[in-house]
Amino acid sequence: MISCRFDQTVPFARDDVFAWHERPGVLQRLTPPFMAEVAAEATRGIRDGSRVEIRLLGVPPPFNTWVAEHFGYSPPESFADRAVKGPLPNWVHHHRFDELTDATRVRDEITFDLPRALPGPLGTVGEPLVQAQIRRMFAYRHRQLLDDLTFAAAHPASPLRVAMSGSTGLIGRELSAFLRALGHDVVPMVRTQRARAGIVAWDPGTGWVDEKALAMVDAVIHLAGKPIGSRFTERHTREIRESRVGPTAAIARAMASMQGPRVLVSASGIGYYGADRPGRVSEDDPPGDDFLARVCVDWEHATAPAVQAGIRVVTVRTGIVLTPRGGALAQQLPLFRLGLGGHLGDGRAWQSWVSIDDVVGIYAHALLRDISGPVNAVAPVPVTSAEFAATLGAVLHRPAAIPVPEFGPKLLLGAHGADQLAFANQRVSSARIEATGYEFRQPYLTEAFRHVLGVPARGE
Repeated sequence: MISCRFDQTVPFARDDVFAWHERPGVLQRLTPPFMAEVAAEATRGIRDGSRVEIRLLGVPPPFNTWVAEHFGYSPPESFADRAVKGPLPNWVHHHRFDELTDATRVRDEITFDLPRALPGPLGTVGEPLVQAQIRRMFAYRHRQLLDDLTFAAAHPASPLRVAMSGSTGLIGRELSAFLRALGHDVVPMVRTQRARAGIVAWDPGTGWVDEKALAMVDAVIHLAGKPIGSRFTERHTREIRESRVGPTAAIARAMASMQGPRVLVSASGIGYYGADRPGRVSEDDPPGDDFLARVCVDWEHATAPAVQAGIRVVTVRTGIVLTPRGGALAQQLPLFRLGLGGHLGDGRAWQSWVSIDDVVGIYAHALLRDISGPVNAVAPVPVTSAEFAATLGAVLHRPAAIPVPEFGPKLLLGAHGADQLAFANQRVSSARIEATGYEFRQPYLTEAFRHVLGVPARGE
């Protein structure tokens, strides 16, 4: 039997810290994106008998399924869970909360046995490797818990009922979990023409929205849109535009026609500024004049009916989102892990990035604070393509000296798509969102990579 213990002190009252762990969405927030994903949330939270299913990444089935059952529920002091299915036999995890002066010590005590016979490399896994993985997990959990509790304390609000399109997407899934952890109710907008309880039905193709269901929410977060990271064929570019402009207009018109939600937070992108924009740009600068810029202009203009109806509207112009679960970083990681990564183009183009936790935080901040208009969801410190590649290589302890040949992105995205995405030069300011009081969790690229990839600094 192997045992380990991890302590964290957070500057919040014990009752609040324990209550946070009872909220839906918190398990998703504490699950490292480089290690696992929540396959099925617990129906009864952390109370005795409640079960949760985790899917481990990089582990072959059926060994990738982890089912844990809760027991020992004793608020606000402790709860526990044991693995009833998973690769580590006899896993038991005790969560303890000790009241300190103006703070709480969160103590995680774990016992488990090593697997006896698993296929491939798992069959020879040793205690040091398992311990290292567990340390990575708790380093991530500790950072997430502190940052999420800090955000919650800075954004007190009565519980809201929020309709969300794109709630299962890259940003939507994390944002939905975060809002639920904050105590809000998220109602998914589902593409169907059949109204039913627990959703807002809509048909983006026709513009139909179930206005009766929409009238029952306090706010709308609109994230839905065709992913842009594919070859820029005529069909794909048409779908990019049609999946954004028309559906956004339909939601804005529906909101304007009723006495219902008075807040609309709608997605946009830094493509608004054009793919090759010299100098630093802010929300006050005019748009570019290429394909994605025109799409973003029309996308944001589609919210006009809501603006004219006096609804508070925020358009979030998002940069390159960093998460191993998808997007540009997920596509680059395999090559970088092999030591074959490198910068795009000549390495001088500016890349305005943002960690997944900060883009989620900016959306939540835009929802809960009295701000309106466009805001850039980018980190305060953009980097060049060469700096981006060098930093990722350094964090992974791999060389990153092989420039990506231009034909590679052009082959995947087409010449037009490569110019719009892979070789874009955009140095975008975060000053406006910071001026509204938003505090970045990961303002620097190195710490963002370390957090989302679970890579500690040397010596940690």
